[in-house]
Amino acid sequence: MAKTSKAWMREHVTDPYVKRAHVEGYRSRAAYKLQQIAERDKLLGPGMTVVDLGAAPGGWTQVAAKAVGPTGRVIAVDILEMAQVPGVTVIRGDFQDEATLHAVERALEGRPVDLVISDMAPNLSGIASVDQARAAGLVELALEFGLTHLKPQGSFLVKTFQGAGYGELVATLRRSFVQLLTRKPDASRSRSNEVYLVGRKLAH
Repeated sequence: MAKTSKAWMREHVTDPYVKRAHVEGYRSRAAYKLQQIAERDKLLGPGMTVVDLGAAPGGWTQVAAKAVGPTGRVIAVDILEMAQVPGVTVIRGDFQDEATLHAVERALEGRPVDLVISDMAPNLSGIASVDQARAAGLVELALEFGLTHLKPQGSFLVKTFQGAGYGELVATLRRSFVQLLTRKPDASRSRSNEVYLVGRKLAH
């Protein structure tokens, strides 16, 4: 095992959020990122309609489903196979394909969306500029969906990475929402350059 993967494994095994996720039944430590942001910014509540993009393995989906309760609706989308979460509509497909988008729209049955959450990340090539461009493309894709389907008072939460093009991405989101917040939850590893952007209320 390479040194880097050994170090990662050691960090993973000793990570308090990994341990907590195991105890509390969450599928990934990422569940706590959503939980912490949602609590701080009051993003989730009973009866809401939520679309979760890049949902697998389902940590965010579990948090959203628990928060919206039986009167709410969660639609989870991922290109990877994902085990069912009770009360959730799971759609397997590439969100870049129109067929997947249409499947999400059918599942919504005309309902406007309260919250779009996206933890989508590209397959990494190791070339920073390429990876950054791919990540930005996924944010733009999620944003396009949000602008089309969110309620006027709706919210948008997306993962992105600081680096080339980050400023332009922030500027685009600022134009799209009345309020834009930057979040780095405790559950996000400090050495990671991931950040979460929260858009509140559509600007138009």
